[in-house]
Amino acid sequence: MHVPNGFLDAPTSMATGAAAVVCVGAALAGARRELDDRTAPMAGLVAAFVFATQMLNFPVAAGTSGHLLGGALAAVLVGPWTALLCMSVVFLVQSLLFADGGITALGTNIILMGVTTVVVGWLLFVLLRALLPKRPSLVPLEAGLAAMVSVPAAALVFVGLYAAGGTADLSLGELAVAMVGVHTLIGIGEAAITFLAVASIVAVRPDLVYGARPLLARRELEIRATATEATA
Repeated sequence: MHVPNGFLDAPTSMATGAAAVVCVGAALAGARRELDDRTAPMAGLVAAFVFATQMLNFPVAAGTSGHLLGGALAAVLVGPWTALLCMSVVFLVQSLLFADGGITALGTNIILMGVTTVVVGWLLFVLLRALLPKRPSLVPLEAGLAAMVSVPAAALVFVGLYAAGGTADLSLGELAVAMVGVHTLIGIGEAAITFLAVASIVAVRPDLVYGARPLLARRELEIRATATEATA
């Protein structure tokens, strides 16, 4: 989904660039509340993991391929604000060193693959965490479902941006069907990777998963309450 230079017109690229600057600035402030002795090291590992997996494509259909976007995964592991910073760093390095996504389209790519996937993925994860039984073992499933939805959501945002400033004469209906259809399949792969990555960490160190911490705190309170009742 990396958008190259010139795919969107200058006003649209400038608008997404300005929006990306605002979002990254807000993330810099918000990350202060998330970063601690566990989240800070994880942030570097998450950025490296997303960068590496985005370089690996898997076949989807009709000669197309996809790769992990990673926004939902990053949000669950290190929190939404820190996740946006991780994603932004990844896109910056890809753009400057690997020509993966244009420099003038950097803001667009941050909005599409960073902000959209992080926001949609995190909000859906929090909703699922509230609705489903409060067990850390369900966090990988919740993260996988959130990741699956975040990918076609980003595709829809791209269609909206293209409607506002696309430089080629394409049918928006056909573009929407193609983008959402392909990225729904990519979302399934995203869900599988996210589920496996989160499950592997939850199995050994659930306290390192930012999205699981409220459940762990709740479990500790229940255990302490039970111990107090037994003592009384």
